[in-house]
Amino acid sequence: MSTKTKINAIIRYGILVLVGFILVYPLLWMVGSAFKENIDIFGNLNIFPPVGRGTTRHFPDAWQITSQNNMAFYYLNTLRFVIPRVIGQVISCTLTAYAIARYKFPGKKIVLTLVIITLLMPDLAFRIPLFMMFRDWGILDSFLTLYIQEMFAVGSFFVFMILQFMRTIPTELDEASYIDGCNAIQTLVYVLIPILRPILITVALLTFMWGMNDFQGPLIFLNSPENRVLAQALSGLMTGEGQEIIFGRVFAGAFMAMIPTLAIFFAASKFFVDGIASSGGKE
Repeated sequence: MSTKTKINAIIRYGILVLVGFILVYPLLWMVGSAFKENIDIFGNLNIFPPVGRGTTRHFPDAWQITSQNNMAFYYLNTLRFVIPRVIGQVISCTLTAYAIARYKFPGKKIVLTLVIITLLMPDLAFRIPLFMMFRDWGILDSFLTLYIQEMFAVGSFFVFMILQFMRTIPTELDEASYIDGCNAIQTLVYVLIPILRPILITVALLTFMWGMNDFQGPLIFLNSPENRVLAQALSGLMTGEGQEIIFGRVFAGAFMAMIPTLAIFFAASKFFVDGIASSGGKE
């Protein structure tokens, strides 16, 4: 390796390390601040607390997030709608993308155009119509309101991702499966889905992450205290209950709340990268 090549490599990796540290620094600062008192959090930008002034008391305080329930209760409440949302999102978006990618039908271009247009619409635009519809159905204040729409492929972003990935798969595989006696569903399940695994895991992972972070949906559709989810419970740490807000407790709660999501992300990171890289266009 020539000297010029070595210098270029050092510069490239140096820039990557610098940019990576800038991106990760807020997370590291949040974790470090969970061990600090208020006076040490905003006084400087250090990640670690001053020597001899670190504390771990914020973690048990944040775990007992309310006087009635601990964080495990709100984890389980969140999973009660996140898991059905993930399942519904993956199945409905896969079926929709399969129909658009593999079949010709009247109005196909219009359907695809509508899918792309809805990508530009903010999620808030759907909240009021959904609230009025759920109110008329009598299902407000139930977890069903937080995942029933995902059963009907409302995630146009995910439909488009799967569609782009599916376009990279040769149609000859479908034709070969038909010759072997498979119908459309069998072709999808036994031929295409194994190939679609990276993008389906990506869809499931993003849906899980966004569901865990969903605050607005539960705030609008759920009213009962026993139906509160993790994002709502964490927001209660910022109220201070008439007293000074303990930011170390807030950061400790936020860190513990994101541990399951981080664990799942790193476990599926290989498929996530493959899915994102392969859904950019048609080969």
